Amino acid sequence: MAELRVLLIGASGVFGSRLAERAALERGIALTLAARDRAKLDRLAARLGGLPVRTLDRETIAAANLAGFDVVLDAAGPFQASAPTVIEAAIAARVPYIDLADGREFVAAIGAHDAAARAAGISVTAGASSIPALSHAVLDALTARWTAIDRIAVGIFPGNRAPRGLAVVQAILSYVGHPVRVWRGGRWSDVPGWGLTQRWAVPGVGRRWASVCDTPEQDLLVARYRPTDSAEFFAGMELSILHLGLAMLALPVRWRWLRSLRPASRPLLAIARLLLPFGSDTGAMDVRVDGRDAAGKAARARWTLRADGNRGPYVPTLAALAMLRRFRDGDAPGPGARACAGMLSLADFAADFAALEISTRTA
Repeated sequence: MAELRVLLIGASGVFGSRLAERAALERGIALTLAARDRAKLDRLAARLGGLPVRTLDRETIAAANLAGFDVVLDAAGPFQASAPTVIEAAIAARVPYIDLADGREFVAAIGAHDAAARAAGISVTAGASSIPALSHAVLDALTARWTAIDRIAVGIFPGNRAPRGLAVVQAILSYVGHPVRVWRGGRWSDVPGWGLTQRWAVPGVGRRWASVCDTPEQDLLVARYRPTDSAEFFAGMELSILHLGLAMLALPVRWRWLRSLRPASRPLLAIARLLLPFGSDTGAMDVRVDGRDAAGKAARARWTLRADGNRGPYVPTLAALAMLRRFRDGDAPGPGARACAGMLSLADFAADFAALEISTRTA
């Protein structure tokens, strides 16, 4: 059987490099690494056994750049305020597309490409990452046969020693201090980005700071599960000085003294890197849900992931890896453009969790 030829854009980044590392171990997948920085690409390619590389910019990519590939996977980001250039190139080249997008507007607009993707006979899949792919796989398992869902809360808490990249910082700063639309109390309302700050007790990990984030998850949770009361997504930094410091920096944006904190991405990333020796290398993901079981009785369930040894940054890549396996194994999704919500089951992640020694618990 011919190998699946995959072009991985953003291969030299925090998430892209980890996805490349795992995909390079897969039988039947022929990986080509792509990014803007050739030196970083060459170092990564050498570390992974001499994989082919291409110098590409996702903002200017064209259909001709995708010739000869079976799948293009965009792990570059940031997807906030990003143009769908790679999607349009993929459709024009008739090459299936997958991304790790966490930009709310970017993922919400994926349906606009549905007709073109169907006409081209390819699938376009957005958000093959921790959210919504993994979070929805977890919720599907927790709420199987439930008759109603009332409240959903999802939290992601990286360890402070985890590596961080510029794209991640830019993504966070794009919404900090700006109004974020959330489903609370059975209705939509706006809250400040990086607001609703609280302490979140993560089973087996401890207490972590948590603040509300602007992601496609809020919209997709409401659309798929129709919770009667709330659907919320939080994230947090382990160190108080970073988490609460960002909450303080958000105030000038909330007061409209500043338009955005995104221009400060590089200096804030430099500060965060100075503090890398502190805190832990333990990351976590926590999913809580309340509702009614098959008998109509009040029910509550919880799923928690713990990743030690700085293995947390692998987690956002595992859904994309599972999707590549589907293409390789002849189980590719049908033509059309859609978010990666409900496309994978929790079982699709089990082998990777075991290989990476990432533990999970259900209560």
